[in-house]
Amino acid sequence: MTAVLAVPFFTWPVQAQEWRPVSADERALTTSVVEKDADAEAIFWEVRLDDAEPDKTIFRHYLRMKVFNARGVETYSRIDLPYFNGVKILDLVARTVKADGTVIELKKDAVFERTIVKTGKVKVRAKSFVMPGVEPGAIIEYQWREERGSLGQYVRLEFQRDIPVRQVKYYIKPYVNSEFPFPMTFNVFHMPNTPMVKEKNGFSSFTLTNVPAFREEPYMPPESEVRPWILVYYAETNEGTTASQYWGTLARQMFEADKSELKVNEDVRRAATAAIGTATDPEEKLAKLFEFTRTKITNPYDDASGYLEADLAKLKPNNSPADTLKRGIGTSRDMDMLFGAMAIAAGFEVRIARLSDRSDVFFNPSFANSYFMSTFDVAVKVGNQWRFFDPGNRYVPFGMLSWFEEGVPALVPDAKEPMWVTTPQSRPEKSLQKRTAKLRILEDGTLEGDVQIEYTGHLAGEEKEYHDAFTAAEQETEITESIKERMSTAQVSGISMENVKDALKPLVLRYHVKVPQYAQRTGRRLFFQPGFFEQGAPQTFSSASRKYPIYFHYSWSELDDVTIDLPQGFELESPETPAPVRAGEFANLEIKMSANSRTLHYERKFSIGSSQTMLFPATQYNSIKQVFDAIFQIDTFALTLRETSVAAQ
Repeated sequence: MTAVLAVPFFTWPVQAQEWRPVSADERALTTSVVEKDADAEAIFWEVRLDDAEPDKTIFRHYLRMKVFNARGVETYSRIDLPYFNGVKILDLVARTVKADGTVIELKKDAVFERTIVKTGKVKVRAKSFVMPGVEPGAIIEYQWREERGSLGQYVRLEFQRDIPVRQVKYYIKPYVNSEFPFPMTFNVFHMPNTPMVKEKNGFSSFTLTNVPAFREEPYMPPESEVRPWILVYYAETNEGTTASQYWGTLARQMFEADKSELKVNEDVRRAATAAIGTATDPEEKLAKLFEFTRTKITNPYDDASGYLEADLAKLKPNNSPADTLKRGIGTSRDMDMLFGAMAIAAGFEVRIARLSDRSDVFFNPSFANSYFMSTFDVAVKVGNQWRFFDPGNRYVPFGMLSWFEEGVPALVPDAKEPMWVTTPQSRPEKSLQKRTAKLRILEDGTLEGDVQIEYTGHLAGEEKEYHDAFTAAEQETEITESIKERMSTAQVSGISMENVKDALKPLVLRYHVKVPQYAQRTGRRLFFQPGFFEQGAPQTFSSASRKYPIYFHYSWSELDDVTIDLPQGFELESPETPAPVRAGEFANLEIKMSANSRTLHYERKFSIGSSQTMLFPATQYNSIKQVFDAIFQIDTFALTLRETSVAAQ
């Protein structure tokens, strides 16, 4: 649903937060109205979005929650209000209302700031506090004001939390000015066509009732594809304009604007000729240009570049591909434009394609708005096909894009006939995890040996992007913890990572591992799992049912080569190789084993996504679960060693 709101201008009065009366019925609640077995429930969650001033947007939040049991007390007593750069959290007040009506106010000095670490690079600050006196049957409520330093353009209004909510209500006041001819517009996603209601003081509202809690599922689509939300933005009214007309006009404007950024001069032409050398095949030419851009130009804004904030402050922007070439530094966009200009110099037809990010939303061109076209790549015409490249992305190999840019509609600008082209998806073998281990099992069941893991493609990109911000000590800590999550008794040493910041080479991880009691002894037998790399890994899909579709980000493959020296005085008992799992072009697993009296050789080959289909409806969950359950059984199968004589001392 799309709605447009234009209302008279009113100012929002400055006022202190006031608490609404808590009714006897609310205090007497013992179970959730929305979800029977919920530990807690939000009675209401209200937000007032005030966009009356052009230089800031104010959100006033008010949430009242009922806690039903001890688990709810433990889960919801501690509250984090996250915020990002440029956002302020102000006027925070909170209180606990017990079932008998006793009120305990949150003290101001009980609120503190902390950093929430979400990944190796992204850190989010939060206002944190622990609600006082919370017990089963208590009501928690808190209010705060959030300020953002700009007009509320493309704001996402979320309608679902991690607890069930009886009523979610947004009050919205737009910016209105006679010199600002853009009305506020709303687009509704994954929720009913909720009517917009006029309220007092220039506000309008959207309300959603009985909203169940959001619960994350493994391999699910991005949250924006499953949770209810509304997109708020200001835009011209395009009544009577079709989506095709909108994109056609925009693509022609992009085509004209891109010309200056792809300008070729003699320096660029000479550099392209030198980089290509004797290559004659179009693919080889583009590979040479790609390698030149990736290795000769440094992006100082990449956190792996080594540039400091003080260095960045001194840099001047590049105004052309020639500037980027001359200076040897540039943004990721500068690098892409240089690659595109050199490809033009080499005789290729080039465009700057706009794409959506499917880690955020699954874009459909029927939505006539460029907001979701958040990324770009260089489109080069080879024969009759458009190929897509992104040398400015440090860890994306030649011939591939970031996983979230593969398999999406790309708008290729043109002066006459703009085109939508779906970007190709990489084959499983392009993203390979090759794992090698040389191990031995001792008489007491201890396993010890050396491990090497090599990553390519999307797997390498994700690992490099995650680890390149860490020091060597931080890398060691993270790797050790990840191994101990699978094998709690593991002792890890000699950790090294190679090519973490190398744009072209595979990432290589090496370590030495010792795992006491890896093989379990019962009487005269030792039981162990030959699939070392799957030891302790959880089932991919453990739930009996599924709400959301199944979504794999990209195709990948795994290749394991494990040799295990067996202990003195033991022999394998009935070493049978499990039957392979074959699920057409969806997923396949094959195990090979060979053994002599002293050594076991274990090989594992797995791949998923050969069909390029990565999104499946929830109705197919049982079939997909059966495949992964069979894979889990094979990956975790055990072999038996029988003692034949007293082990050598």
